[in-house]
Amino acid sequence: MKSFFNKLSTTYIIAEIGVNHNGNMNLAKRMILAAKKCGASAVKFQTFTAKNLVSENTPKVPYQKIYTKKRESHYEMIKKLEFAYKDHLEIINFCKREKIDFISTPYDAESAKYLNILKVKIFKTASADITDYFLHNYLSTIKQPVIISTGMSTHREIADVLKIYSKKKKNNIALLHCVSNYPCKDLSINLNCMQSLKKYNFTIGYSDHSSGFLASTLSIALGGKIIEKHFTINKNISGPDQKASSDPGEFSSLVKNIRRAEIILGKNFKALQNEEKNMHKISRKSFFSNKFIKKGSVLKLTDLKMLRPGTGLNFNKIKKIIGKRLKKNINKNTMIKLIYLR
Repeated sequence: MKSFFNKLSTTYIIAEIGVNHNGNMNLAKRMILAAKKCGASAVKFQTFTAKNLVSENTPKVPYQKIYTKKRESHYEMIKKLEFAYKDHLEIINFCKREKIDFISTPYDAESAKYLNILKVKIFKTASADITDYFLHNYLSTIKQPVIISTGMSTHREIADVLKIYSKKKKNNIALLHCVSNYPCKDLSINLNCMQSLKKYNFTIGYSDHSSGFLASTLSIALGGKIIEKHFTINKNISGPDQKASSDPGEFSSLVKNIRRAEIILGKNFKALQNEEKNMHKISRKSFFSNKFIKKGSVLKLTDLKMLRPGTGLNFNKIKKIIGKRLKKNINKNTMIKLIYLR
């Protein structure tokens, strides 16, 4: 039986609302509707409680210091951004009605268990939690697919977390390349390392924290089947992730460029395209005589040249031409045809 990831026929594009809803249900719904209109396959939220995620003395990371109140602690910031457990079901049902997938990132095993009770169909883990044994050990026991972000990690850490899933014989997994900064620099993106993720034999993708849509678009040429990008409806809304998120105009461009890239990449075989057929007939070359040749002469390669159009015989038919006798005289610059030969 194919896993969810193996069934993907087009790139699965996730609009990460994350904590950009600021705990406001109406704002969350507006973001979901905007993401759907942009062409997102799914919206992603984050499920956590401050008490299970942050100790009270945890400092803020640099980008959080820039976009949040100076006197507000990391704990206070996280507490304010909690998406209440009780609100999840309403949002899940809203996504069902709007026909867009709901995904969430649980930041601890307790949150993951709650999402499982709600029958969430896809789980996603944060890069920061690749070393959270308790979280991954629980997720390895459930049937739903799990998307694992690999920002800040080494191959050793990726291999270690995959061993947890391997012990439970769970293979419904995808790995996302990621650079954990908001936004990250072009020099750090290092998309080519996606090739090295293929060695784990799971679906791969890219969680994009860069500016613009170029990195995401390029990633699908490297085999990425899942793209995740932070999403907001207004970068001026308060919150630590708003400024580094794509607004609807930017996200629409992302989706359009990925869909165009899929068309451009095409399929893994070479063929004459329909729009090439007229050019093929005219611009290809065929064998012509380069001089007058008498009836009964044996054709030699030195008797021939190649000229346009390409509607005659080319080098693929050379064995049927060379060494054959002419049934008739032919003038210089005559297209060679099999009916002239015996």
